Amino acid sequence: MIEFIKKCETKCSRIFEKIDQISLINQQKVLKAFQNNRVSGRHFAPSTGYGYGDDSRDTLDKVFAEVFDAESAIVTPMLASGTHALATAFFGLLRPKDLLLSVTGKPYDTLLDVIDGADGSLADCGVRYAQVELKNGHPNLTAIKNNIKKYKPKVVFLQRSRGYDWRHTLSISDIGDIVRVVREADFDGCIMVDNCYGEFTMEQEPCAVGADIAVGSLIKNPGGGLAPTGGYIAGKQIYVDKIAARLTAPGIGREVGSYAGDYRPFYQGLFVAPHTIAQALKGSALFGMAFEELGYETLPQAKTVPNDITRAIKFGDKDILIKFCQDIQASSPIDGNAVPYPWDMPGYNDQVIMAAGAFVQGSSIELSCDAPIREPYIAYLQGGLTYEHTKIALTNSLKNLSSK
Repeated sequence: MIEFIKKCETKCSRIFEKIDQISLINQQKVLKAFQNNRVSGRHFAPSTGYGYGDDSRDTLDKVFAEVFDAESAIVTPMLASGTHALATAFFGLLRPKDLLLSVTGKPYDTLLDVIDGADGSLADCGVRYAQVELKNGHPNLTAIKNNIKKYKPKVVFLQRSRGYDWRHTLSISDIGDIVRVVREADFDGCIMVDNCYGEFTMEQEPCAVGADIAVGSLIKNPGGGLAPTGGYIAGKQIYVDKIAARLTAPGIGREVGSYAGDYRPFYQGLFVAPHTIAQALKGSALFGMAFEELGYETLPQAKTVPNDITRAIKFGDKDILIKFCQDIQASSPIDGNAVPYPWDMPGYNDQVIMAAGAFVQGSSIELSCDAPIREPYIAYLQGGLTYEHTKIALTNSLKNLSSK
């Protein structure tokens, strides 16, 4: 087993070199943003009540805006999850009779109820919805252009990561191509990107290639494994202000919002994020190489640099899928003795099994794995704070797989 993994590591060497290059570029970008905004110890101080004049909060917004090539940003623990951040952005940008057009097919499961299906959804508020299906796992640029002209949407939505679909994650180049086609169709509204799982995996972020809004969770990539909660929304000032009015109240926006905890984990998490993401990407590449060597299909393919921190592994067998997730849990530093089983998780159409022995509950930048229990039984592996931990988890998983 040790020799097999060494062989896989050797085959990943060029991928590892590229990941290190990307990490260095992003670390320089983050460091410069900290320095340009004169971050100091006083910016870790908490606030209470309304949070008027919370310089810690306001400076964190500015640092994120610079890092994400945006005019403005909202970074707050008041956003409970990535889905909450996305929903807040939708409700801030869309009005009754407006149309939301997803150009990357069906969104992630938890967004389906936000769009239509739950009380208080966009549909309940009179917002219409349409989507452009992918073509062979990739954006269909011709269909996107035609649908822009057909529907005349108010917001064009891109989901960067694959969610629970067997498709390619969008690269920054892919996002740039979609932006170009959308603008060529005379669209002058907001192009919004679900950036979850993709931050710092490449040298640029979506706003650098023309996206108007990028949204994500702080317990994924940009929190670096240290942020205890929260989300971010970054982009053009005019759109960020509209979303801020929905986050709090019209006429108030970002003037209020206190945090009685310590801001340091948010700043420090962002600072270490480029390195942490590199660790997760290397672990993902190693898993991909090992399982492809054993004859399994994975996305992304093993010899490519991942565009996000998720790795899809197609098992084709329900029992093996469940056992794989249980093995990941058994390799976790927290709740390693727990045994996950599929269950009816709120917001999902299928039973879901989730392995997540994390320091921060539900943190996807920490090594975790989840899967809907449906054919062809695909596991979605993500995160890994250290490459060494991911390598240990891979070793344990392969031992149990070979034993089975």
